[in-house]
Amino acid sequence: MERDIRVRKIKDGTVIDHITAGQALNVLKIIGITREFPKTTVTVAINVPSRKAGLKDIVKVEGKELRSEEVDKIALIAPKATINIIRNYQVVEKKEVSIPPKLEGVLKCANPNCITHFEPVKTKFHVEKKEPIKLRCHYCERVMSEAEIVRQF
Repeated sequence: MERDIRVRKIKDGTVIDHITAGQALNVLKIIGITREFPKTTVTVAINVPSRKAGLKDIVKVEGKELRSEEVDKIALIAPKATINIIRNYQVVEKKEVSIPPKLEGVLKCANPNCITHFEPVKTKFHVEKKEPIKLRCHYCERVMSEAEIVRQF
C-alpha cells in the first residue's frame, strides 16, 4: 500500500521549487540555514519525482524572504528554480531565477593571485556558459567551473 507524505503549508516565508536534484543542501547554505539559524520550520525534499526534470529538490523556509544576492547564488547552481513568496498561506509572488550576464560581489575568484584578494575591489564575473555554469573573472580572466562555485557555499 502506497501512502502520500504531506508537508504542511507555511504561513509566511519562501518555497524554492525546481531545484536541481542534489543541490538542496547547497541552497540551505546559500540562504544561511545553519545550526545557529533561529528556530523556524524548514522543510527539505531531495530527489522528488518531477515530470519536467525527472528529479528535483524543494526547500521551504518559514519566516524568511530571500535577498536578491541569495537568489543570484541559487541561480548559479539551480538555473531552473522558482522562488515562491508566501504570505498568509497564499503565494503572493512567483518568479523563476535567472543568471544575470554579470555578477558583482557575489563570489570570490578562485585564482589566489587575482587582484581581488589583495585590493579592496568588488569581484566581477561574466557568464561564459549557463549550463554547466562557467564564470570568467573580470580582473584576471580565470574561468571558474561549477565545482569551484559550489565550494564557496
